[in-house]
Amino acid sequence: MAAKISPSKGAPYARILGVGGYRPTRVVPNEVILEHIESSDEWIRSRSGIASRHWAGPEETVTEMSLAAGGKAIADAGIAASDIDAVIIATVSHFKQTPAVATEIAHRIGAGKPAAFDISAGCAGFTYGLTLAKGMITDGTATHVLVVGVERLSDLTDKEDRGTAFLFGDGAGAVIVGPSQEPAIGPTVWGSEGDKSHTITQTLPWDVYRDADPGQVRFPALAQEGQAVFRWAVFEMAKVAQEALDAAGITADQLDVFIPHQANMRIIDSMIKALKLPDHVAVARDIETTGNTSAASIPLAMERLLASGEAKSGDTALVIGFGAGLVYAATVVTLP
Repeated sequence: MAAKISPSKGAPYARILGVGGYRPTRVVPNEVILEHIESSDEWIRSRSGIASRHWAGPEETVTEMSLAAGGKAIADAGIAASDIDAVIIATVSHFKQTPAVATEIAHRIGAGKPAAFDISAGCAGFTYGLTLAKGMITDGTATHVLVVGVERLSDLTDKEDRGTAFLFGDGAGAVIVGPSQEPAIGPTVWGSEGDKSHTITQTLPWDVYRDADPGQVRFPALAQEGQAVFRWAVFEMAKVAQEALDAAGITADQLDVFIPHQANMRIIDSMIKALKLPDHVAVARDIETTGNTSAASIPLAMERLLASGEAKSGDTALVIGFGAGLVYAATVVTLP
């Protein structure tokens, strides 16, 4: 008779216990961007809603920003770093292929010997990480998970590309996910549309840069087909957001907060209209002063809403990330 494998024994549910963020000290207004492209402050604001962004200095590495954000999330959750038994880092701008930067962050933050790994899911990376953390908690393979979205996109920005130079910023946002006795992270609606992978991409793979004369090949940068991505986000992501509401058994008028990926203010406004969100719903508009920070954008926006009082502990929030891949993930959460 075949041996029987014992079932997993995890918490009944999972929740976000704490949140933290880090924004680099250097603030870069649109005027700095205009030193390299033919445009105007009014054009950038009307096209994207961005007035300024933060760019990291030499010491503000992916690791250091993650440690700062993660430390705040740990304190906010009221746990010790040694309580963390898994670390998930969502990023596309850590330049070492291996080892995962999560292992260094786990060690330096004082987490002991947790499971630690990086994920690459572009601007949906944080929501992907949140979903994985929820699964760990309910499966019983972890009790407290540190999830960090972190980017240094200034390293991958072509400052002479009029279509993207103004978009990207740097920063880190983090949450602690732990056990709950009631549902506090809803079902995730996620997926990908790989036939559109060319619409947001790195201009060159790393091996081309390695094999060529550096003086003849520009360092890889992010590139996107702006109009194609805009149309996809406007028409498709509102549907995904609605599916996440339906999966959670929540209606738009029961929402307190909406935290979409901070890609473009016009996309955010279009999603609000498509979802028919009532006026009482607080909407994250962190993009105005933070820019598009990819995997970091949702937790950074979450932290700012809570810090400003626009959102409060216990609020019901819809979060949705979408971007390169093209990938997407949406869920409903109870705010810490």
